Amino acid sequence: MQATPARIPRLLIAGTHSGVGKTTLTAGLIAALCRVGLAVQPFKVGPDYIDPSYHTLAAGRVCRNLDTWMIPPERVTALFGHAASGADLAVIEGVMGLYDGFGYRNEAGSTAEVAKLLGAPVVLILDAGCMARSAGAVALGYQQFDPQLPLAGFLVNRVAGESHGQGVAAAIEQATGLPVLGWIPRETGLVVPERHLGLVPTAEPGKWRAFIEAAADLVARQVDLVRLQALADQAPPLISAPLAPAPVPQGAYRSRIAVARDEAFSFTYADNLDLLRAAGGEIVFFSPLHDEALPPHTAGVILSGGFPELYAAQLAANEGMRESLRQAHADGLPIYAECGGLMVLTEAVVDLDGRTHPMVGLLPGRCIMTPRLTMGYRVAQAACDSLLLRQGETVRTHEFHYSAWEGRPPDLPPAYYLRAIEGQEPQPEGACIGNLLASYAHVHLAARPELAPRFVAACAQAAL
Repeated sequence: MQATPARIPRLLIAGTHSGVGKTTLTAGLIAALCRVGLAVQPFKVGPDYIDPSYHTLAAGRVCRNLDTWMIPPERVTALFGHAASGADLAVIEGVMGLYDGFGYRNEAGSTAEVAKLLGAPVVLILDAGCMARSAGAVALGYQQFDPQLPLAGFLVNRVAGESHGQGVAAAIEQATGLPVLGWIPRETGLVVPERHLGLVPTAEPGKWRAFIEAAADLVARQVDLVRLQALADQAPPLISAPLAPAPVPQGAYRSRIAVARDEAFSFTYADNLDLLRAAGGEIVFFSPLHDEALPPHTAGVILSGGFPELYAAQLAANEGMRESLRQAHADGLPIYAECGGLMVLTEAVVDLDGRTHPMVGLLPGRCIMTPRLTMGYRVAQAACDSLLLRQGETVRTHEFHYSAWEGRPPDLPPAYYLRAIEGQEPQPEGACIGNLLASYAHVHLAARPELAPRFVAACAQAAL
């Protein structure tokens, strides 16, 4: 289908490094813009699941991920154009530092790559807590590092007071010729709860709305929203092809796909659900914590990632759901599990306090929590034909977990052979047993256009 230009006002909020305040200020900006009557479509660069939950709450529209390493750039642009349609403004939060991505030698997977791909004006957040005039030198370095980047202005965080804020702003503007659109005081009282995988998802109990409203108050008070909107309006027309419709497999109308969603399981890309629907799947949500069984007429199951280790006792106590999952597997229903989903399919989960909780038991061994974070992009090569891939095909994925699968039999058929970098020896990972595909690797279905139709087709076949 032919690409057509579309006018989509957009802005990308980036940071000099992780921890600079991107998520708080982006969520506050989104909520502040919504207060003045704008429909704001939020986005997050990279494979993150948790930060988008704050932006979804702030905008009242589901935040989408933009990942140029896992997904081909032309499909990233198409996903962006599709999600932003009908919004007055798109606000994108970057990942890590502005130029950080897959590697050290190029911009692959970075915030900078997304900004250039989408022609999105960039507002860069600087932490001036321990700087004065040196902030000008830092800002100049980021400006000159890549002259092709559409850097449009700055926000300054953690300033000591009005004099410090005004002085740092003057130094930055003198060095770069670009505006400082606001500064945020060091003591705001805003603290986002964190734990071993980052922020606490808003799917869990917490005073998230109060936090969003306080962040919006702060941004409205300290940031020039009118100038920010003017920068967003300066974004050039976006040229993107519409998302090509996926072929709907025969019998797909019977493909009811049950997707885990509750406090323990909230790591699902919104675009994955849209792609499954476009391929003919009917998405219904269920709670492994609270529901006693899978939804009626389920033809396939997706066990999303999340924090099952925090709810292991409750999951273990829900014997009805554990038996329902065992019966679904016995009936030949496709079951696709990622990370936390893999954990609950093993025989047991050992929680953060060392207590062992029985799980579904479709996979031998148990998952234990470890002090070591396994994180990063991976190239996954299918070890066999599965619900998503044919043997030998590859897909780019992402891992992010503090648990390890202990007692996995060496002769258990793996789901993939994973490698992190070129030249690295691929390692077997996950499991592929009939209609069960489980792995620590997270897959974005937009990475390959055939993935969603294949899963829906497998569910349709099981429902016949």
